[in-house]
Amino acid sequence: QVQLVESGGGLVQAGGSLRLSCSASGRTFSSYNMGWFRQAPGKEREFVAAFSRSGLTTYYADSVKGRFTISRDNAKSTVYLQMNSLKPEDTAVYYCAANSGSMYDYEKYDYWGQGTQVTVST
Repeated sequence: QVQLVESGGGLVQAGGSLRLSCSASGRTFSSYNMGWFRQAPGKEREFVAAFSRSGLTTYYADSVKGRFTISRDNAKSTVYLQMNSLKPEDTAVYYCAANSGSMYDYEKYDYWGQGTQVTVST
């Protein structure tokens, strides 16, 4: 079991930046691939970014590539999502998740945080 708690969401103007954090507790953080997902009102949850447990590979959705950066600090059991050049379409609840299988297999994200709201105004 791993427990995840997100923080750092808020209201920001278009073009601004936010950094989300996700703190983990429970089983060894470094043994999990970590991902960020988001869900906008009336839409399906979608993948945003992932960081492999090896610490060697990151993976991004096309919609955020070049604007968002995922990072992890295993010593702090924390994963981050730096979001720059935010757009109104980035407005969503952002969730972090832990994956014990393939980081590319969205069905293998077994543990989820409660989410943090990000709202980007025009």
